[in-house]
Amino acid sequence: MSIIITVSNQKGGVGKTTTSAALASGISQQGKRVLGIDLDPQGNLGFCLGARMANAYTVLDVMKGSVPILKALIRCDYCDLLISDITLSSNNLEHITSNREYILRDAIKPVLDFYDYIIIDTPPALNLLTVNAYSVSDFLIIPMASDILSLVGLAQLKETIETVRSSFNPNLNVLGILLNRFNPRTLLSRDVLEMAEQLAKQIHSKVFETKIRSGVAIAEAPAHGESIFSYSPHSTAVKDYQTFLDEISLDIHLKEVPHNG
Repeated sequence: MSIIITVSNQKGGVGKTTTSAALASGISQQGKRVLGIDLDPQGNLGFCLGARMANAYTVLDVMKGSVPILKALIRCDYCDLLISDITLSSNNLEHITSNREYILRDAIKPVLDFYDYIIIDTPPALNLLTVNAYSVSDFLIIPMASDILSLVGLAQLKETIETVRSSFNPNLNVLGILLNRFNPRTLLSRDVLEMAEQLAKQIHSKVFETKIRSGVAIAEAPAHGESIFSYSPHSTAVKDYQTFLDEISLDIHLKEVPHNG
């Protein structure tokens, strides 16, 4: 049974897709079978992982039941992918009236025994797509940029997590908050860290020990069709992501993973 990790924050520009791609490529390089699912209509996860996406079926096709999941999977260098595009929106799922929060869970059931890990990238919104991701997931990672604006809306995120836990997935475990573009020498980063730690306590979680520093390689790698680990393994930010992978691997194996659905 797959371990399912969702990367989510309703604010854009916080490193959500970069973190999802780092998880998918990094875990696959450890010899694990990985499926990446892009629930963001911007469709950047496939781009970050170097997927060829022309004329391909999307995750919306699978969630609507138009095609079976096995027909929609795309193979890239690091993992399999369910891609998305601009047609993906909660509105396109409105016609489904029963178990709407479990559309994704039901759609991916046929492959749950095939993959070791499933990584879900979510839209920068708290909508039906996000709730579907939370409802099927074992673990949630919340990336945040190290700026004050990243804290805006986190109370709403906390409320959504609590709603999902109480109504759809009591086993949803918030692994932690990941601080991106972190500079320990600045007062701003230290202030954001303090506020993030307060939020983490409220959702019974933590701020990860690993913080991701800024690095140009993170932005350059997708343009070259490579993962950050193969493009610039010695850059500070990439080394941080490697340390982060080691940290969450330990966290996950210290926790009992329940089976969803």
